[in-house]
Amino acid sequence: MLVLIPALMAAQAPLPADVWHQIGPNPRPFEAAPLPIPRRKRATEVPPPMPGATPPATQTGIPATPVQNSAPRMTRYTLCLAAGEKDPAAGIAAARAWLAEAAKADTPNTAHGAAAQCLGQLLLQQGDSTGAEAAFIESAGQVPATDPAAAAALQVMAGNAALAGGRAETALGCYDKALAPPPAAAPSAEDNAVRGAVQIGRARALVALGRLPEASGALQEAHRLAPNDPEGWLLSATLARRGKDLERAQRDIEVAASLAGHGDPLGAPIGLEAGVIAMLSGREDAARKSWESVVALAPGSTEAVTAKGYLDQIGPAPTSGSAAPAAPGAPPPETSR
Repeated sequence: MLVLIPALMAAQAPLPADVWHQIGPNPRPFEAAPLPIPRRKRATEVPPPMPGATPPATQTGIPATPVQNSAPRMTRYTLCLAAGEKDPAAGIAAARAWLAEAAKADTPNTAHGAAAQCLGQLLLQQGDSTGAEAAFIESAGQVPATDPAAAAALQVMAGNAALAGGRAETALGCYDKALAPPPAAAPSAEDNAVRGAVQIGRARALVALGRLPEASGALQEAHRLAPNDPEGWLLSATLARRGKDLERAQRDIEVAASLAGHGDPLGAPIGLEAGVIAMLSGREDAARKSWESVVALAPGSTEAVTAKGYLDQIGPAPTSGSAAPAAPGAPPPETSR
């Protein structure tokens, strides 16, 4: 079973209560945008550490906050990650040297897997998605057959790296391999959450490949397996909005908002998407409030920059003395790339 690792996310201020229900990503105004590439560090994207690898690390190579023990044990894996945090170039060189040393063995071994995993995380942190993908796949190949969950989680990490690099077909293959082991006869909530997260990754890859009906099916499966994952609902709202099913989009974005809760890192993307949905539905005031909440929630973020651009387009709310428009405004048309 996968060990869920707490995501390393800074707490953010909650959205104002009166706009929380309105609260997804859209790179340009009212555009039929692709689903966003995953950026936040998800617990379900992090595999169990290789033996001796304490504490585990996030997908970006930043060690997760360790449990405070009286005498925490440092291992070569944690030292590898720490070296990369201190000096990325030197850390990557050290990880490669460790990998070359461990790979001399004729049979799969945990040291080989740990070295490859460390290298993958450090490469991904430096933006080398291709190298990271290869390293994660190599690491997965060193996992014992008795631990398919760890191998699957490493395939997910490889898929995320491929998707971040725009290699959607490769990413989809990695996600499918992660789902290949049959689910447990009596899966736990954590087992289902992991498989649900993989389905979310599949949906992203399928959208990038233009296979929208299949992406919708993957998100439906994600909802079944992990109904409390707000990211799945955010993405299904985005997909429904792209398909011009605004009623479904509004319903799903409200579910995402209710599940995200105050301080969730998804608050800003959810608010951004809700504003787009509201604007396309002809509810300009609701859209304005959603985008204003994004600016207040995450100033300086890419979502806030986009929200400010939207607000500049629609202008300030009309005052009581302003002349009323001659006719109700229609939702602005979606632009093409």
